[in-house]
Amino acid sequence: MELESVKRIYRGYSNVYDALFKRFFYPRIKCAISSMDIKPGERVLDVGVGTGLSLPLYPRNCEVVGIDLSREMLMKAKKKVIVNRLDHIRLFEMDAMNLAFADNSFDKVFISHVVSVVPNPYRVMDEVKRVCKREGDIVIVNHFQSKNKMVAGFEKVITPVSEKIGWRSDLSMDEFIARAKLKVKRKFKLKKLDFWYLIFTVNEK
Repeated sequence: MELESVKRIYRGYSNVYDALFKRFFYPRIKCAISSMDIKPGERVLDVGVGTGLSLPLYPRNCEVVGIDLSREMLMKAKKKVIVNRLDHIRLFEMDAMNLAFADNSFDKVFISHVVSVVPNPYRVMDEVKRVCKREGDIVIVNHFQSKNKMVAGFEKVITPVSEKIGWRSDLSMDEFIARAKLKVKRKFKLKKLDFWYLIFTVNEK
């Protein structure tokens, strides 16, 4: 999917994102962030922060930098920062495939529902590993292709349709982990019948 197409799609989502997606995405986001063991003073990067559903979940004694490609999404996130007085959070419009941060800038990175949206998920992971400190935590929440052959076949067939509404449905988790060269500590689903995984990894550069 082209970058401009992603921008256009999520520009359209910006006004309905919270109402439409909070029910489905928020429980996984909450579980992931609460499991990250963020320590006082640590610097955390939130890749694909969207409208800021994740922002109130971060401890106030850490520093959070959130980025998103969609200006309209970020406007919603900035309102949450102001209303909730989240002074430890800064937000930037930025392409996850070209992060404007120095090497080793962050102790932890959170990537929520991004890798199946961007044109090149492996470029994103290269950038994330670059800006994350060695042995830092990288936590990914994302939909991956089902391991059930019938469901996986259906997901592959509907990929052209799913891409039109903002993501690809046929991204293999095993292939993604292997190609991105991720050291996985643990991975799990919140429910048995779930298409979204939480993946906890350690950055080995």
